[in-house]
Amino acid sequence: MKKGLSVFSLILSFSLTLAGCAAGNGPSSASSSSPSNGQTQTNSPSVDSVSANQPESQPESLSENSIPLDRHITQLEPGLSAVRFDGDYGFDEFLEQGGAFSDGEVAQYLVENMAGEMGLDFLGKIFGCSTLAVSSPDGDILFGRNFDWNTCNAMIVEAHPENGYASLSTVNMDFITQGAESTMGAVMKLEQVQTLAALYAPLDGMNETGLAVSVNMIQDSTNISQNTGKPGITTTTAIRLLLDKAASVDEALELLGQYDLYASMGYMVHFAIADCFGRSVAVEYVNNEAVIIETPVLTNFYLAPGEKNGIGTQQSHQRFEILTDLLSHNSFLTEIGVRDALSSVSKGNFGEFESTEWSIIMNLTNKTARYFHRENYENSYLFSL
Repeated sequence: MKKGLSVFSLILSFSLTLAGCAAGNGPSSASSSSPSNGQTQTNSPSVDSVSANQPESQPESLSENSIPLDRHITQLEPGLSAVRFDGDYGFDEFLEQGGAFSDGEVAQYLVENMAGEMGLDFLGKIFGCSTLAVSSPDGDILFGRNFDWNTCNAMIVEAHPENGYASLSTVNMDFITQGAESTMGAVMKLEQVQTLAALYAPLDGMNETGLAVSVNMIQDSTNISQNTGKPGITTTTAIRLLLDKAASVDEALELLGQYDLYASMGYMVHFAIADCFGRSVAVEYVNNEAVIIETPVLTNFYLAPGEKNGIGTQQSHQRFEILTDLLSHNSFLTEIGVRDALSSVSKGNFGEFESTEWSIIMNLTNKTARYFHRENYENSYLFSL
């Protein structure tokens, strides 16, 4: 255990029960006094969503200003916050001791190596998500991502590990705080606890090398439980692994191949991975075997050929068709075009009870991430690595 972690362990004891999208917790050793590039609020005129067969041609531009983050959580608006962490959060030790074969084992690692006993319950269900990768007219590689869920509290985490790539990632904080009771709920309000928990619970992100990754659910009764004797990783520790250690799609695939994946809470998932060299893939698991599909678009059904092909929600097929048709008519999209593409497949277009809680335009060339919250596509927050 790291020295900074042991000190915190003397102060606080807690245990974690991870489910849904895996999450973790631990003490803070963040002490950076030199802020990095971070967030800023920008406004842009309203633009109608891009239609599936109409090239985007709006002259509008988005602000390129960004402001620093530090170790104190910044509330951007209700339901959206951001924070920076510098230092060690124990992830190398997590991998070295064999990873984890379940969310419970991630929790046990954190109990034994970070701090003591807290009972948490992670509830909820992933309803849909969409991603697309495309080049801009200037040659930048853009990766767009919608996260669809019930109303939740999201946090953007800028991480600067001691032994890994800097990254920006997004966390549904309700996975971490939901179910905490009385004094334990009060403990979860501590900024350092929230930040460390969030580091083990990313649902998407981009690192300083220009690698992007996100997880999408597939509605299927089967689960991912590889058991080949390799070290284990769970859904979000897999994302943390790639953000910390991979500089390209090839490296990401090689890393995933070194671990057995165990998806959280019985959810079937697949990953969208893209890099600044222009490659974008989906990683799916059929009968616990990884299948790689070259694709610029991913929603919530299997793309892998064979028995599973097409299994997923009907709405996810609609979103996939909208985005693929758009790309078939547009070889390039600006960031505004990607924004409008994400808007065109956001949940508000389908009259369902969940919403698109956040949308991101990741510029994998310039290493910026622009966030839109709860389908407000006139307002954005810009972060830079």
